[in-house]
Amino acid sequence: MPARLRMTLVVAAALALAAVVAILLLARDDAEPATGGTGFAGAVRPTNIPPSEPQGLRDQDGDPVRLSEFRGRPVVVTFLYTTCEDTCPLTAQQIRGALDDLGEDVPVLAFSVDPANDTPERAKRFLLEQQMTGRMRFMLGSRAALQRQWDAYGIRPQKEDLEHTSSLVILDTRGRQRIGFPVDQLTPDGLAHDLRALRSDQAAS
Repeated sequence: MPARLRMTLVVAAALALAAVVAILLLARDDAEPATGGTGFAGAVRPTNIPPSEPQGLRDQDGDPVRLSEFRGRPVVVTFLYTTCEDTCPLTAQQIRGALDDLGEDVPVLAFSVDPANDTPERAKRFLLEQQMTGRMRFMLGSRAALQRQWDAYGIRPQKEDLEHTSSLVILDTRGRQRIGFPVDQLTPDGLAHDLRALRSDQAAS
C-alpha cells in the first residue's frame, strides 16, 4: 500500500474515532444533567421552610387537595394561568417530558396566578391541550387563599402589565420545599434526574 494512501486511511480512522468519542460524551452529558456538586440539577432550597397546606383551594374538578395525601412521594409544584400562551404551556410540556422520562407519574400541582380569570372550565381545557389531564391538578380558589401559596413559594402573581414569577419547586417526601427551578433553566432531563435523586435520598435516610 502506498505510504500516502496509508497515511490518508490513518487520518480518516482517527477522525472517525474522535467523532464517536464526541458523540458518546454528548450523550453522557444529556443523560447526566450538571448538578453543581449538590447532587441536584436544580437549586437546593433552605431547609427551614415549613410545608404550606393548600387550604381553601380545589382542583379543576372541584376536589380539595392536602399535602398529607402525598406523603412518601415527591411532589412537583408550579404556578400557571390558563390563558398564558408562552411560559405556562412550556412549563407544562417540560413537566410532561420529565414524567415520560421518569417512566411513572408523580403528583403535580399547578397553582393559579390569575384567579380572576382562571375557571375550572379553562383549567380543564388547558390540561387537555397540554396533554396533562390526569397528570396535573390545577389549583383554583380565591385570591386570598392563593396568596398564601404565592407567599410560601416567593411567587409574584400575574398582572396586566407584569409577568408572574415562572418557577417550579419539588417538594420532598415530607412535603418540604427541596429543589427549585426557574423555568428558563428547567429541562425534562434535569427535573427527572432530581425526582429520582430525591427518592434515592429519602430511601437512604
